Amino acid sequence: MEYFVHESSYVDEGCQIGKGTKIWHFSHIMSGCQIGEDCNIGQNVVISPNVVLGRNCKIQNNVSVYTGVRCEDDVFLGPSMVFTNVINPRSAVSRKSEYKETVIRRGASIGANATIVCGHSLGEYCLIGAGSVVTKDVPDFALMVGNPARRIGWVSRYGEKLKFDASGIAVCPATGEKYMLKDEVVSLLGTRNMDKG
Repeated sequence: MEYFVHESSYVDEGCQIGKGTKIWHFSHIMSGCQIGEDCNIGQNVVISPNVVLGRNCKIQNNVSVYTGVRCEDDVFLGPSMVFTNVINPRSAVSRKSEYKETVIRRGASIGANATIVCGHSLGEYCLIGAGSVVTKDVPDFALMVGNPARRIGWVSRYGEKLKFDASGIAVCPATGEKYMLKDEVVSLLGTRNMDKG
């Protein structure tokens, strides 16, 4: 086996798990999941049927990733953050045919105890503050806080807050990468290799 599963955890049949992935204590990976290489799945995590996780996703303790959620590469899900997959749940009404898709784009991070209401897309490298409640789509590089979450700034791929000058240019203080803000859209100017900690 090219991945690690702690003896207290369960992986159902029909899952695809990438090389180098680690699944820690008391977690359950349900049937049909696709988990990329080098992921780290913490303690007491549930990955529901047919969830897709990209490469190098980090899922902290006490997170349930429900059917309908798709995480691209390099996504971080903080401790005890919450996904939903139905807008109007009722115990007495089966709504499995109404699951809404939630997409977490490459490099996005979701802080501890945040809630992501289903049916939305979280943009590349966005940062969702701890305890925030996301009720709408989130732009690339957006820094979101509060309930409901609102954008209070922009962050770089490295997670540093960006300060744009009068011409709409910002430089990441950690990497020197340059970003442009135009019409409330942030884009990376050129590319550099980013050291990962």
